Amino acid sequence: METDGGAGNVVRNKKLMLKDYIKVLVKVLYLSIDPYQYIRSTKIEKPGYFSSYSPGSVMASYGVGRVLESGHSDFQKGDLVWGTTGWEEYSLITEPETLFKIQHSDVPLSYYLGVLGMPGLTAYVGFYEFCAAKKGETVFISSAFGAVGQLVGQLAKLTGCYVVGSAGSQEKYTLDEPEGIKNMMNIIYKRLRLEGFVVTDYFHLFPKFLDFMLPCIREGKIVYMEDISEALESCPAALVGLFNSSNLGKKVVIVARE
Repeated sequence: METDGGAGNVVRNKKLMLKDYIKVLVKVLYLSIDPYQYIRSTKIEKPGYFSSYSPGSVMASYGVGRVLESGHSDFQKGDLVWGTTGWEEYSLITEPETLFKIQHSDVPLSYYLGVLGMPGLTAYVGFYEFCAAKKGETVFISSAFGAVGQLVGQLAKLTGCYVVGSAGSQEKYTLDEPEGIKNMMNIIYKRLRLEGFVVTDYFHLFPKFLDFMLPCIREGKIVYMEDISEALESCPAALVGLFNSSNLGKKVVIVARE
């Protein structure tokens, strides 16, 4: 820490903060808009996997960014990364284990918030590890045009399954490939079993998932729809849009184009 002489004694500590306290400084390029952000904005009586945001705190989000400064050996200045950031132009990451280095930049960087990120891994784990459907079987997908559902439908079709999906608006029915379903009671009477999972428990499968998904994207076997807004101030409206079916595909906000 340095001080200037005289009565003012101005203290300069920016270098100390960056080198000795802050692990990684990231310039945010893209932000993911997800339903859990609204859940955390409410009062959660019994916090479990999620807890409420503290008043005045920054909204958390998955983001893609570029490393500006790093005190962690796994990340260097200039690296592209994705992971937990905030609704802000620059994020100071004190837990580098929440970041993943982007090794493949021949696909849109925003894909690391969708098809190559948490939604993509959720679809992959849900379909292959839990559903494990076989060729010829019928797969039903709710929210079939959302960030996860649109991928599950395509994975099911690659497997040779018959896909039935529901969507939140007529426009989504028109755009979506799966056949629409209007009577949910027909699903209930099939006595289906429900089983939940938390995708972060399966992050160890991420390398295997990338090895599978990247060639599918490059070969055109998987197509991913994004709904993109621009500028940080568009985040609140983008979040609201998730709950009135105004988004068509994965909702992403461009914060900066470098």
